[in-house]
Amino acid sequence: MNNILFLSLSLVSIFSAIMVIFSKNPMYSILFLVLTFFTLAGHFAIFLGAEFLAIVNIIVYAGAIMVLFLFVVMLLNLNKESEPNTPMISKIAAIIAGGMFLLVLFSALTNQIYAPEPLYTKAGEIGLVKNLGKILFDEYLIPFEISSVLFLSAMVGAVMLGKKDLKQG
Repeated sequence: MNNILFLSLSLVSIFSAIMVIFSKNPMYSILFLVLTFFTLAGHFAIFLGAEFLAIVNIIVYAGAIMVLFLFVVMLLNLNKESEPNTPMISKIAAIIAGGMFLLVLFSALTNQIYAPEPLYTKAGEIGLVKNLGKILFDEYLIPFEISSVLFLSAMVGAVMLGKKDLKQG
């Protein structure tokens, strides 16, 4: 059952990632990217046991950043007519640069030195919010509180800067 679920999530993830690249419409590309983030969150939650990472992935990436991308694409109003015509030399240079990047990436991955023995972790304790909270509030309480005060002061500063200047009189 786990193999079937893994293969189905992986196939949907790979298909949607390929469609991000090859979609002609930028709106469809963004929606496929959201689907890719959801399938990756499924991998995190189901197979790695990292529920917190999966939730943060959905909230931050699929929620906030993709909504920002959608707004930017809708504001830019990308049309075929407004797209500049790129010369053939720049297309050839892009293909050569991409091929060189793939060559370097392939050579770096084939010459990789592997660890002599695999690293084992406690699979039941990774990614649980309870363990994260325990570490966060036991070992890192002072930096956590300092960063919360920093965020609060930045929020107050942003409100003060964004407030209109009201002159009385």
